[in-house]
Amino acid sequence: MIVQSFTFNGFQENTYVVSDDSLECIIFDPGCSNGSEEQRLQQYIDGAGLKPVRLINTHCHIDHILGNKFISDTYELPLEAHAGEVPVLESGKMVSQNYGIPYTESPPIAKYLEEGDEISFGQTKLTALFTPGHSPASLSFYHADSKTLIAGDVLFQGSIGRTDLPGGNFETLIRHIKEKFLVLPDDTTIYSGHGPATTIGHEKQHNPFLQ
Repeated sequence: MIVQSFTFNGFQENTYVVSDDSLECIIFDPGCSNGSEEQRLQQYIDGAGLKPVRLINTHCHIDHILGNKFISDTYELPLEAHAGEVPVLESGKMVSQNYGIPYTESPPIAKYLEEGDEISFGQTKLTALFTPGHSPASLSFYHADSKTLIAGDVLFQGSIGRTDLPGGNFETLIRHIKEKFLVLPDDTTIYSGHGPATTIGHEKQHNPFLQ
């Protein structure tokens, strides 16, 4: 499994294209906010000969959904996310106005994902983990064979997702990190929604929020 990351928009959000030898791929959290960023993402996908088969939001905060419409329209993909993120997605226009950033309205969630769902593409299967706390119904996605975790904004290198936004809760976030993440192998690679990749083992030892 190949994970390619792109850092987009003023929030420095990480967008991920996850592919395998079949050349099918999933696009997670397209945060591209202008034509140049859209072009970068499309050039990688098309240049690598990839076939996008799923568009998934780990959660629906504004910085993770700015490119939803572009990807959905370009590759004719329905949006997938947890049902609990619907209010967050629907607030996108208001939030973008509060921040003063351009926003093309995202398509609605067409397929609801749940804890334990198998997310299949090509020869690969990811498992959905329910990890709220940063947002009301954030999902993370784990690939056991390669020990890879697409974590959204749940856990970062040396930090955690903020919990002061609507639907956030510090205790909930910490509990789900401990119950869903820290039980994974220490050499699991974490691909977060912001910042560099890290590992479960590193965060166990060095993340001040987990001590």
